[in-house]
Amino acid sequence: MTNPTQVQSGTYHVEPEHTQVAFTVLHLGFTNYLGLLSHASGTLELDAHDPSRTKLSVTIPVDSVQTTNSRLTGELKGEQWFDAARFPTATFTSTTIRLTGQDDAIVTGNLTLHGVTKPETLRVHFIGAGINAMDGKYTAGFEATATIRRSDFGIKMYVPQVSDDVQLRMSGAFER
Repeated sequence: MTNPTQVQSGTYHVEPEHTQVAFTVLHLGFTNYLGLLSHASGTLELDAHDPSRTKLSVTIPVDSVQTTNSRLTGELKGEQWFDAARFPTATFTSTTIRLTGQDDAIVTGNLTLHGVTKPETLRVHFIGAGINAMDGKYTAGFEATATIRRSDFGIKMYVPQVSDDVQLRMSGAFER
C-alpha cells in the first residue's frame, strides 16, 4: 500500500535489520566515501490522519559503523572521530513534522551525536506499508535524507581535507 493516508496509525518500533544510515563525505576532494551505521532502535508514534502529531525517536549505536576498509572502520570508532567508548549512541528525536506533499514531509528534531545536541532537518519520503510477507507484521517504510556538519558535533578530524558536510541517507522500517 502506497497511500500514506491509509497507513495504520499507532505505535511502531524500528525494525533494526532493515533500518540503516548511509553517510557520505568528500575525501581529499577526489572521491565521495561511503560508510554505514546499523542496529537502530526506537519508536514511531504515527498519526496517519494528522501527521503533524506524529512523533519519531531513533537511536543508533555508533560502534556499528562500517566501511570497506577495516582500518578506517576502527579509526572511526576511536577518540578522534565518533569516540564510541565515550559517546556510544546517536539519537534523533522529532520536534515538528510538516507535510510537503502526499508522500513527503520535513521532520525537524534534535540530533545528539558525540555528546552534542543540535537541531537538524530530515527530508522524509513514505515508501509503503503493509503486512511483511517474511514475518507477518504490519510494517511501514520510509527514506530520509539530510546534510549535517560534523564539526557542529565536535568531530573535526581532517576538516577540510575530509568534508565537514556529511550527506546522510536513511532507510527506515517500522513494525506495528
